[in-house]
Amino acid sequence: MGKIELLLPAGSKEKLEYAIHYGADAVYFGMVDFSLRAMRKGELITLDNLKDVIDAAHNLGKKAHLTLNIFAFNNDIKNLEGCIERIADAKPDAVLISDMGIMMLAKKYMPDVAIHVSTQASTLNYEAVKFWEDFGAKRVVLGREVNIKDMALIKQKVPNMELEVFVHGAQCVSFSGRCLLSDYMTNGERKANQGNCCQPCRWSYKLVEETRPGQYYEIEQNNRGTHIMSTKDLCLVHHLRELIDAGVDSLKVEGRTKSLYYVSAVAKTYRAAIDAVYKDKNADMTPYFNELLKVGNRGYTTGFYLGDGEYPADGYSYDISKGLAGADFLCEITDKKDDYYKIKVKNKFYPNTDIEIISPTEQFTAQALEMKDEDGEIKEYANTNDDLWVKFSHPINDYKYALARTVGIKNYEN
Repeated sequence: MGKIELLLPAGSKEKLEYAIHYGADAVYFGMVDFSLRAMRKGELITLDNLKDVIDAAHNLGKKAHLTLNIFAFNNDIKNLEGCIERIADAKPDAVLISDMGIMMLAKKYMPDVAIHVSTQASTLNYEAVKFWEDFGAKRVVLGREVNIKDMALIKQKVPNMELEVFVHGAQCVSFSGRCLLSDYMTNGERKANQGNCCQPCRWSYKLVEETRPGQYYEIEQNNRGTHIMSTKDLCLVHHLRELIDAGVDSLKVEGRTKSLYYVSAVAKTYRAAIDAVYKDKNADMTPYFNELLKVGNRGYTTGFYLGDGEYPADGYSYDISKGLAGADFLCEITDKKDDYYKIKVKNKFYPNTDIEIISPTEQFTAQALEMKDEDGEIKEYANTNDDLWVKFSHPINDYKYALARTVGIKNYEN
């Protein structure tokens, strides 16, 4: 068996390119109307640019997986019938599907494209995996409820079926993400399984007694309410060796709506961690875990993966709902002229303060010595959304896909 695949999310063509340059072996992305993650800003992936996005991955020597994993109503099937031949012409390497009707269309119109069964199908046992193998699927994305011991048994029972598992990112409070809370709390306007979840599991809740309307009580005594359903984010970087030994074929990172920085930093970290484990099965994962603390998270948990069906008591983030990062994303570095680098600023920062530069091949601390705008006027600081030219204290050799962030948690020496 070859080295385990690292699979990263790509919410746009730009994120796809960064994910691959930072170490992804394959990327997955959704298309408007047929994805469980409906992007509401940035460059959308549509039927019109789908081929260009897939070609971009193939030109970089990597695989492109298209998610068609909504639970489809009749009108969705009708819409898909009208465009599925164009999807086939774009030549994705695989399609992720949970709905049997969509699977039937994929088998009919895309017989040469691999079918990957989405985690939405809640595949948790070897008999279910065998069913999908008999149906013609190539891979199953196991539910997050499956522990590593059971993954190994599934692989033993169905050795020719590829297994994909989530190793990092946000989790849903519902069983394999099949949630109705969003539908209910928005009167059907924000359907979770149609790519438009409003994430009510991340809201803060209080208690009201029936005969005392308007009187709200804290479920837990603090001034922020209680996020009683907000799960911590998944992080299995400490358990890569167990996953490899269990026979898992692909390690999947959640986050198609996450930032360019998130995709790049997580890809870089897991790429380095996986390579380290293959070099030394007892490699210390602490430096990589601390790198992952620098990206947005709600606190980390191993979820169900290490137990026997019980979610850990510390797996919920009771006091926060939005991910907090140990480092702030400062800028993208997009070009170079003489000793100056062109940057697109994401968060305000000042000259002569320590910042951390990361690129696909580099990581070091530097300072911005001088900043100027397109007209050559010296700037006292870099403000959000500015396009500036900056002279750094250290050259960036691999600058095209480089990013800068606050130093945050200090680097660990390998």
